[in-house]
Amino acid sequence: MRLPFDVPPQKKIRLIINTDAKNEADDQFAIVHALLTPRFMIKSICAAHFGTARTVTSMEESREEALHLLSLMKLEGTVPVDRGAERAMASETAAVPSEGATRIIEEALSDDPLPLFVIFLGPLTDLASAYLLEPRIADKLTAVWIGGGQYPDGEFEFNLQNDVHAANVVMDSPIPLWQVPRNVYSTIRVSLAELALKVRPYGTIGRYLFDQMIEFNDRHGGNMRFPKGEMWALGDSPAVSLLLDPHEYGYEMRPAPRIREDLTYEQRQTDRLIRVYHEVDARFTLEDMYAKIALCCGHDEG
Repeated sequence: MRLPFDVPPQKKIRLIINTDAKNEADDQFAIVHALLTPRFMIKSICAAHFGTARTVTSMEESREEALHLLSLMKLEGTVPVDRGAERAMASETAAVPSEGATRIIEEALSDDPLPLFVIFLGPLTDLASAYLLEPRIADKLTAVWIGGGQYPDGEFEFNLQNDVHAANVVMDSPIPLWQVPRNVYSTIRVSLAELALKVRPYGTIGRYLFDQMIEFNDRHGGNMRFPKGEMWALGDSPAVSLLLDPHEYGYEMRPAPRIREDLTYEQRQTDRLIRVYHEVDARFTLEDMYAKIALCCGHDEG
């Protein structure tokens, strides 16, 4: 799998992908996009939990899904797949040690001069735990989080719901944080026809990405999937595209909020600032993914 260009070594970044991959059907697209992106030196994929509402083994199921994606792409053994926390933090001082938290610490404290980014497509449990276990990591990485409700008030949001304590630890820390809240990540809209044309024909992985989305919808047909009948929001994909281009005019620096139990925001301070995105370029995000899948994964006539 090769693209007709490379990225100069000094332009590359180290990346850890933290993903609740078996939660829905969009993490898979972001993971594949990242794996096909030559700017990224991927140090690990870390499996995250996604609560206990549907299963009590969510982290292990996410890990198996990440391993399956690597197998379909014939990349077995090329990227470590770590186990993250099996559950949310019980309090804001109760770290949940895991392979994923250890990996974050090791990469953050390594001598590698390339900048380290960690993208979170689910809860922030592993980042908060790593920070509590080793506070020295705070200025040695940048976290990109797909999660949280719309500003200024906040709202229900699934990734935030799955570990409010972890989110508050990170908000209260000095870790550089780029947040993509729900009202922004929901704008990465795709139609099923679009995916059938631009993803499904391209190799085993393209067919799998499309088919697993349809299968997920069929299993959860009584819920709010495909709310308009033939579309989805690939909400995790901005975590990839913002590391290709940071969208300099698409965010503002805001005081990090305190998050209440009902997932709303409370402003208590003005000194700790985080980057909060109000816009992500959906065309750039999706077309880069489509192009890399088409160029790297081959065309399937079936």
